[in-house]
Amino acid sequence: MNPMLDRRRLNRATLARQLLLRRHDLPVIDAVTHLAGVQAQTPHTWYVGLWSRLADLDPAAVAGLLVDRRLVRIALMRSTLHLVTAADARLLRPLVQPALDRDLFGNSTHGPPTAGIDLPALIAAAQEILAETPMTNRQLGERLAVRFPDRPRASLAYAVRTQVPLVQVPPRGLWGRSGPIAHTTADAWLGPAPSAGATLDDLVLRYLAAFGPASVADVQRWCGLTRLAEVVDRLRPRLVTFRDERGRELVDLPDAPRPDGDTPAPPRFLYDFDNLLVSYADRSRVVTSEHRNQRYDPHGPVSQLLLVDGFTAGDWRLERAPGAATLVVRPYRRLAATDVDAVHAEAAELLAFLAPGTAERRVDLRAAS
Repeated sequence: MNPMLDRRRLNRATLARQLLLRRHDLPVIDAVTHLAGVQAQTPHTWYVGLWSRLADLDPAAVAGLLVDRRLVRIALMRSTLHLVTAADARLLRPLVQPALDRDLFGNSTHGPPTAGIDLPALIAAAQEILAETPMTNRQLGERLAVRFPDRPRASLAYAVRTQVPLVQVPPRGLWGRSGPIAHTTADAWLGPAPSAGATLDDLVLRYLAAFGPASVADVQRWCGLTRLAEVVDRLRPRLVTFRDERGRELVDLPDAPRPDGDTPAPPRFLYDFDNLLVSYADRSRVVTSEHRNQRYDPHGPVSQLLLVDGFTAGDWRLERAPGAATLVVRPYRRLAATDVDAVHAEAAELLAFLAPGTAERRVDLRAAS
């Protein structure tokens, strides 16, 4: 029988892969490569994800990598915007195309209006238009409507987003700045794609390095693809196999870290779309029943969560006022005194990162509700 990984060992392995057991002295490019991207559909909250993982993160330097085109924000896994290296934008984008196709053709808003459209003609038109200058979806839709007048403009732009690798260009996403949600093609921004590509085998191995040990369902949830069991089966000679506490099979890389369950895990503040929270079919390796019992509005803002001892233990938000900033931390349960001190210290560091020029900064660590 396969050896069993209890919940704490699975948690610690996951935190180790996600660079959350300790802050790492890694170049940003290397960290983003290891993580196989950072979900980044919001302009700025993802900077917290890097801050929680890397020592002495300089957000201005990260923004500089976007300007220099060494990092890009592009629709990838689950058809969501991810921050990836320029190289991974080229390698990963073709592999997740089936999920992007499903996003278009199964979309109740944009699927029917684009049914039967001449996709090669639409793609060619969009590439020609976007090679001139980056455009917002509205601008692109207006230009495309000249050639496809019988189709809704918004649906034309949405179809292009799923069929053409589009980079969201700066200043959108730069630390301390913003700008219109404008896109151009990856070819126009990064140059022609290299001829050598990646395979689904590579994709699964990249996932396990950053998220393992994991089930096939976990891999599929992360990337949005289906039928990956056959890929895992093909890779079995290169993998090791475990089972979780419920008897479900987990696969992993043989030499990947799997620390003991009693390995210390310091408090960590996660941002709203942290991949740690959205890349597993079964999130119980990190998410607690206390979190599941919270009555968060499914249509409201996505909560930003706090990990204590590796598991979800509360949420946090930043409140700003003229000349002041407060980090409000709301635990789900009463914390031990040592955890209170550690959470407060980490919160103070986060507040200094988020509001460095603010005269008055305060951590409001509330009692458990």
